[in-house]
Amino acid sequence: MEKSTMTLTRKIQLLIDLPAHEQKEMWEKLCRYQNRCFRAANFIVSHLYVQEMIKDFFYLTEDIRYKLADVNKEEMGMFNRSKTNTTARMVFDRFKGEIPTDILGSLNNTIQSTFSKNKADYQQGTKSLRNFKKDIPIPLPVKCISRMRYDPEKKAFCFNMFAVPVKTYLGKDYSDKRLVMERLLRGEIKLCTSQVQLKAGKIFWLAVFEFEKENHLLKPGIIAEASLSLEHPIVAKANNVRINIGSKEEFLYRRLAIQARQKRVQAGMAYARSGKGAKRKQKALYKTENLESRYVSHRLHVYSRQLIDFCIRQQAGTLILKNQEDRIGIAKEQEFVLRNWSYYELQAKIRYKAEKAGIELIIG
Repeated sequence: MEKSTMTLTRKIQLLIDLPAHEQKEMWEKLCRYQNRCFRAANFIVSHLYVQEMIKDFFYLTEDIRYKLADVNKEEMGMFNRSKTNTTARMVFDRFKGEIPTDILGSLNNTIQSTFSKNKADYQQGTKSLRNFKKDIPIPLPVKCISRMRYDPEKKAFCFNMFAVPVKTYLGKDYSDKRLVMERLLRGEIKLCTSQVQLKAGKIFWLAVFEFEKENHLLKPGIIAEASLSLEHPIVAKANNVRINIGSKEEFLYRRLAIQARQKRVQAGMAYARSGKGAKRKQKALYKTENLESRYVSHRLHVYSRQLIDFCIRQQAGTLILKNQEDRIGIAKEQEFVLRNWSYYELQAKIRYKAEKAGIELIIG
């Protein structure tokens, strides 16, 4: 039976809600948690790999038991506890008192799940073991969040995270982050285990929400067909109605303009006054950082939204993306098109919005 709910992730910037002289201590606390997560993640994945490959490592004979299970539950078991608890207990004992065990438990469950999905590839040698880096996000279980509220004086949503008071910074917020937070406080949607990312001196909350799928009057018998064209980002038709969403000129013009601007800035850096060295010379370049990717992401959101709205208006319960393999093959032969068209990102946004609206997506 198809699930009636789905999850949504939003990236929200957080500020430590304390006086300036106390913020440094809280920041160091979060950095310590991140460091312990980085080390614990590498320990966990290494132990999991050794457990799976122990027979090959030690060339065990047939009369030696090597089943990865609790000896109290399985006669051939090797462990003195459950398989999941082996790595959990290992990191609990190693980092006791340095980081909350709720964080380590959540981290262990996530890595165990990911490892299980890729286990066959590891055994066949088609995929290498994942190496976690120092900027790993910190798991944020729901039980580690308390006192969630909206503060009208600060004009922000405030809560405690790992006993650290924080508040949201939404800026101009052209997305639905404020609306989602308001629905969370009203109890209309559910907060799931999230993550906290420390990046460039800033704190970002990768919040995961669970909510009911949209309920539209869709008819499974009505099928909408769409293709990611070279002349238009999306060409769609349903019920003898055809629409072109976006255009080649409209999408590429701004993107190529941004690329040209970045090249001019890079070329002019050699003649910029140094002042404070490289940072002063590259000041103009910093202003254009991620400008192209942000523009592309926004446009693809608009295009995919228009496609799903078209399907809803036509009551189409099924959406078929036609001939995508052929289109992608053509794009790969033309480097300019592949570099500037973003086929895969557009497909991903269509898939997410279709699931949210309850539309079955078929990629042909």
